[in-house]
Amino acid sequence: MTIAYLTDVEGRWDKIASFADGNPHVRIDGTALRLAEGVTFVFGGDSIDRGPHGRRILATLTGARRDYGDRVVLLAGNRDLNKLRLARDLVVPPPGAPPGASRAELLRWILTATMGAPQAFAHRAAELATAGAPAGDDAVVDSFLDDVRPGGAVLAYLHAARLAYRAGPTLFVHGGVSRENLLASPGGGISRDVDGWIAALDRFYAAELATFAAGGVPEALIAYQAPRPGTHLNQASVVYARPTDDDGNPHLPEPDVIAQLRAGGIERVVVGHTPSGDCPAILHDDGFELVLGDNSYGRIEHGSQLAFTDAETTVRGATELDDGTRLPVAYRHARGDRSARIGRRDHDTGQLVKAPLAGDRYLLFRGLPARKVEQLAAPATDVDRRRLGPAGAP
Repeated sequence: MTIAYLTDVEGRWDKIASFADGNPHVRIDGTALRLAEGVTFVFGGDSIDRGPHGRRILATLTGARRDYGDRVVLLAGNRDLNKLRLARDLVVPPPGAPPGASRAELLRWILTATMGAPQAFAHRAAELATAGAPAGDDAVVDSFLDDVRPGGAVLAYLHAARLAYRAGPTLFVHGGVSRENLLASPGGGISRDVDGWIAALDRFYAAELATFAAGGVPEALIAYQAPRPGTHLNQASVVYARPTDDDGNPHLPEPDVIAQLRAGGIERVVVGHTPSGDCPAILHDDGFELVLGDNSYGRIEHGSQLAFTDAETTVRGATELDDGTRLPVAYRHARGDRSARIGRRDHDTGQLVKAPLAGDRYLLFRGLPARKVEQLAAPATDVDRRRLGPAGAP
């Protein structure tokens, strides 16, 4: 089985278009997603918020799920899940909301201050106007509420989605796997193995959506998909955990977490959610792999092409170096290749050897303070002189 993977398009149709452009596994027919024979498509979550095509993207993804059934897997991202709050927060404003605000003012504040989506209101207005629908302030507020009502675009997506998906040796989650969340059900209890844990996540998720459908507030799910108060992390959540340090440098899970995953037959974890430059990153140690495929906040706004089989990972994308040079990124990585230069960190400089480039060079990546990144090209001879080792947990 081949799995085509895309995540974190966040309302940008151009990212879906670039993902499908020349992709041997997936193509776009109008607004419909078409899969090649024998291909499964996994969307890793975060469909909306940062572009003017959120509803179009939701319709494409849920339509593909209807067309292909289990060959299309949708994961629930935090930007998808947090919209469930609007049914409550637009009636009972959350703490810190501006007093006496109109519905539109309140929604703008919620999107900006609590959802990290300061342009989402304007993007929705533009999407409504493009569709020939009313696009005034009240119409925009109503459209967000309609999204989480029965038959609404976001609610339909969430009902088709799940929190984790396993395909053989590969585990897909939106945010990450950590010591705090592995085998722990947010509904309570500890599972004995990975498959039991995934089943427990499914039960918790279904129960919370049922609470919402019955008119209640799915408080546990809302808390699970959000950062802990006063922080930017929630390592207890597979939706919001981040496998990076504070400067955005990716790292493998802790050794005991890797051991537990491998005991359950998991040799590769694939995540989105956390930016790590322009193109995907593959980290590996002793045959275990972590793949970061997030498509947000890069220098190049595109949807990288990732594809997985049990034996290898295929990457196709692009990167922009610090000097402004744009270069294609295209390679195959054999799973378990312990000799690969990529996915190793220079322990003197902190740079990650991220991808091979043309001309026998390699892309070196390093996260820097203030959400900046360093992206340089180095000859293979230079890389071979470096003190490379696993990009392990700090």
